[in-house]
Amino acid sequence: MLRSYVKNERMIAHSLASEAVLKALAEYLGRDVNKWSQAGLLHDLDVEVTNADPYTHALETARILTEMGIDEDVVDAIKMHNEAATGLERTTEFQHALAAGETITGLITATAYVYPDRRVASVKPKSVTKRMKEKAFAASVKRENIMECEMIGIPIDKFAEIALVAMTGIAEEIGL
Repeated sequence: MLRSYVKNERMIAHSLASEAVLKALAEYLGRDVNKWSQAGLLHDLDVEVTNADPYTHALETARILTEMGIDEDVVDAIKMHNEAATGLERTTEFQHALAAGETITGLITATAYVYPDRRVASVKPKSVTKRMKEKAFAASVKRENIMECEMIGIPIDKFAEIALVAMTGIAEEIGL
């Protein structure tokens, strides 16, 4: 399904990384692994259809998934990963987890790219948290979204570790 909507391989890799991170978060927090993984995988389903327009991105995905009968919690978390489209603020653990989890994948990927081997396995949690403070590094990555990890009870150091382990587990699939 993802590949029928998303053709860009970098976006596919981002979706797979987000799926892995959300799965790891669900396991860590004792939440529904299937729902959280699904939200991670499909959150950017409409990114090419909407040209990532901040005021429509995620709304088309919500429509598509609702029509398919996807669980309402999954659809809600996906819709809310882009607050600009809804005009609302995230309030639930699932919403915060998806926003933080999908966003940290970009920071981790950018961090891996500056390593000589360009491998996620070489990245350490401390490197990720250090890069969080460097606003010019991966400037498009919204640090405030990543920091929503604290709203679900996970300190940034632990969050970076969970995300790194998850992404390392699928490194071949995501080209890192």
